Amino acid sequence: MSQTLTVIMPALNEEGNLAAAVSTVLNVIGGRFADYELLVFDDGSTDRTGTIADELAAHNPRIQAIHNPRNMGFGYTYTRGVELARMDYVVMFPGDNEIPRDAIQTILGAVGSADIIVPYVSTPAVRTWSRRLISATFVGLINRLFGLRLRYFNGPCVHRRRLLMSVPMRTHGFAYMAAILIRLIRSGCSYVEVPMRLQIRQHGRSKAFKLKNIASVLATIASLFWEVRIKDRQKYSSIAQRLEYRP
Repeated sequence: MSQTLTVIMPALNEEGNLAAAVSTVLNVIGGRFADYELLVFDDGSTDRTGTIADELAAHNPRIQAIHNPRNMGFGYTYTRGVELARMDYVVMFPGDNEIPRDAIQTILGAVGSADIIVPYVSTPAVRTWSRRLISATFVGLINRLFGLRLRYFNGPCVHRRRLLMSVPMRTHGFAYMAAILIRLIRSGCSYVEVPMRLQIRQHGRSKAFKLKNIASVLATIASLFWEVRIKDRQKYSSIAQRLEYRP
């Protein structure tokens, strides 16, 4: 009960999902944390997402509605959320309500067991075959280049905020979380991997992945390889202990 939590929730045209996503997260948080805050980011929506975010904030003092001037993406929103965060731990759950209650319970239930909680998708069949293929290729490439063995890099990881503030967060593209994990794990931070069940979206289509992001991802990987494996290799010479998940 001494732990505190900041939840970042980006939402782009999620008028049909946002209220349910917020309700799910708040129900799971319950009495698990001594204090918490929920930062809801309207990421340049053209529907009622921003209005719904304002209404939710008006009814709960722990919810803050933030309106990006235009669609800035997950990486920017996460970085901005970390800057605004006031709690000890930080996690980002998307406003599409794709992550069900039991998965959020598993993720938050592991807080405190390691420096980083790293969820991996345990129900890949809910996603298209093309997205699964691209995700597997991405994971395999990152693990091979950086000497890691994670199952997934793009999930709603939970970090200690002080650790996030110790590494540069310059990546605003699709690979933003991979960049953070690589730097922290290669710096010796401990981590535990937990399963995450996904559910089929009730409204709208996923906006998490677009083919146009590939060039940005490749540029990020190249820059990270130069930094972590060549220029600052002594700084990133440690591989953290991988702890076993014990529910």
